[in-house]
Amino acid sequence: MAGNTTRSLCHLPMIQLTVTPASALADEPVHIRATGLPPLQMVTLTASLKDEKGHLFRSIAFYRSDEAGELDLKQAPSVGGDYVGVHPMGLFWSMKPERTFGRLLKRDVMNSPFLVTLNLYDSVCLQDSATVKPTASQVVQRWYLRLGTQRVQIREGRVRGALFLPPGEGPFPGIIDLFGGIGGLVEFRASLLAAHGFAVLALAYFAYEDLPTSLLEVDLEYFEEAANLLLAHPKIQGPGIGVISVSKGAEIGLAMACFLRQVVATVCINGPTAVFEFPLRYRDLVLTPVPSFLERLQIDVSGAVRLRHYRGDPRDKLNQRSVLPIEKAQGQILFIVGEKDELVNSKEYAEQALEQLHSHGRSNGKMLAYPGAGHLIEPPYAPLCYASRNQHYVPMVLLWGGDAAGHAAAQEHAWGEIQRFFRQHLLGTSKL
Repeated sequence: MAGNTTRSLCHLPMIQLTVTPASALADEPVHIRATGLPPLQMVTLTASLKDEKGHLFRSIAFYRSDEAGELDLKQAPSVGGDYVGVHPMGLFWSMKPERTFGRLLKRDVMNSPFLVTLNLYDSVCLQDSATVKPTASQVVQRWYLRLGTQRVQIREGRVRGALFLPPGEGPFPGIIDLFGGIGGLVEFRASLLAAHGFAVLALAYFAYEDLPTSLLEVDLEYFEEAANLLLAHPKIQGPGIGVISVSKGAEIGLAMACFLRQVVATVCINGPTAVFEFPLRYRDLVLTPVPSFLERLQIDVSGAVRLRHYRGDPRDKLNQRSVLPIEKAQGQILFIVGEKDELVNSKEYAEQALEQLHSHGRSNGKMLAYPGAGHLIEPPYAPLCYASRNQHYVPMVLLWGGDAAGHAAAQEHAWGEIQRFFRQHLLGTSKL
């Protein structure tokens, strides 16, 4: 019996796993195929990578080969594992951290890619490659920088950050990139946007170099200084700039849209439309924060803290002085919200902002709402971060929310819409 099995296997073609392209930008899809399998064979595919600190992220999915012994992830559905259904990039966006509450974050965008190992097993296999050898394997490179992109460290006046300039003479549309309570300098979104023809200043505003170690107030004049610095660069196309922002950064981005004439296009991802936690200062104006109520914190089954309900209501009469004067914004504003955001009641805030604009006869705001998306909407194919530690902003594990498939679909769609929005309002064209 064993001899017959050996002879039949000898007539099978060699099992191959192909991934194209083998080296690509992190926001570009790859095509995963397997050939030479037995017809209608159940197989296992895994993806894994180690981040720059050596932390492991991994995904697994189970597929059945077709009658020709082939498997094409563009067409074949996963029947189980970390996702089900037809998802050509599911192995990437469904990766989960081995370490509880880990977040995948690329720090060094210049010198190295993430290396993703894809393994194929010719059966249903729940063990990893350390104990069971895969039938076929490929390693793909996921880069955050296009060849020829220039990174310029910015230390001018008070401004601290990194400017990413696309290849070529320019001029290029300019964008300031703001993250939230993570602090420090986060560059991966700026470097990826630069790969698509934008000059992007990843801007730090606390917990970096000689900036304040923690955020006690938002000084909008710092961000005005950064906007002027960017516009003065010879490779930046004026007369205005864009802002892309998330979370606390989106509160600041919206304030920039309200008060700074240099800002003509603003993307706010899951942020509030009033001042929270810390005062916002601009010249002689001080906006005090809406009160928050610690007793409204909720603890998720995972142990992470849900902050969605702990903030006061900006619509209360006592809180009106904390609401950003969105009707003063001269540029266009795109609100991107995840309906499963567990940190910020972002959809309700965006709806309030649009009502505020309409009540003043303004139509320069738009909202894109994504039903399955959580708080951390990032470039395409990044794994969902459901909850993670936040050492700078609040010393606890924060619940971000989202479901993996819905969040992934939101990231892919929103990334294209963000680029289209900036092209339309910074260049006058909507082409991707």
